[in-house]
Amino acid sequence: MLNREIKKILREFKETGWVLEPDAKRLLNLAGLPVPEYARVSSLDAAVEAAESIGYPVVAKVVSPRVLHKSELGGVIVGIDSAAKLEKVFQRFITIDEFAGMIVEEMLTGKELIIGAKIDFQFGPVILLGIGGTAVEIYQDTSIRMAPLTQKDALSMINNLKAHQMLTGYRGSKGVNIEQLTDIVVKFSDLLMELNDMVASIDLNPVICSYKRCVVADARIMLSSDKS
Repeated sequence: MLNREIKKILREFKETGWVLEPDAKRLLNLAGLPVPEYARVSSLDAAVEAAESIGYPVVAKVVSPRVLHKSELGGVIVGIDSAAKLEKVFQRFITIDEFAGMIVEEMLTGKELIIGAKIDFQFGPVILLGIGGTAVEIYQDTSIRMAPLTQKDALSMINNLKAHQMLTGYRGSKGVNIEQLTDIVVKFSDLLMELNDMVASIDLNPVICSYKRCVVADARIMLSSDKS
């Protein structure tokens, strides 16, 4: 059964049609998916306080119902290592249309993956795993399965990627935490099965994985137009 708080988040964005990133991360966290340490702030003082608590360097992201693709608008700034630089970013973000705050979050390192899903009108919920980040369209290295997924399915998707050795490790280099990655894929599948009549698509991009952990660094949830 869906968590009441998850349903509440989806209802809040019924008119907008998509869930703002901080609320999407809260939803994912409720579903047991790992997200970075982050804070949503609306003032410079709060931003600096959050950055000092999290620890520099940090990432800053604009929050606005008018900005679906933040990177295209310069709404994602990484590697902020001082309060002075954070202030410059904040002052620019507040000029963006319908500014609704800023996310300050920990900076992650590792391999960038995408875990996505859409509700296909013919096949139902379909899940994609691939090499992600801003270059996802360039690599086009993906594996697709119909939900629901088991751990065995998730491992098969990983092994079917052309770049799977980059994830499992090769020539002495460390791979990513495969156990955590498969866990994310399975929990994402479980969530999708619960939400499939409420959402049109979900993109977790990037999911940043190192040999220590895998974390959902960004998420976009598009709601179904005929949801109740």
